[in-house]
Amino acid sequence: MIDTAYAMAAPQGQAGGDPSGLMAFLPFILVLGVLYFFIMRPQIKQRKTHEEMLKNLKKGDAVITTGGLFGRIVSITDNVVHLEIADKIKIRVSRAYIAGLENPNAPSKSAEE
Repeated sequence: MIDTAYAMAAPQGQAGGDPSGLMAFLPFILVLGVLYFFIMRPQIKQRKTHEEMLKNLKKGDAVITTGGLFGRIVSITDNVVHLEIADKIKIRVSRAYIAGLENPNAPSKSAEE
């Protein structure tokens, strides 16, 4: 049948089959770059904006909790916010569970007083 078997090698003068080390990692590096710029970076910016909003809460602000309750801040301490959710109904909420301002463009009642 076959008398002689020859090993196949790239002819001299042509590039071999192994890509360089950098070229092998280039797709991995590109994927990491895309993940950083399209996922991680906007998320970090959003977290900083939320932390700044929590730091600037004040009495009279209308807020929404992460549970979906709407209320107005009656008093505030370092970690606890007292909300009035209806006439004479007040609840205590952890400051971390304030999702945002009810209407961030509207002036608060404390600014009007």
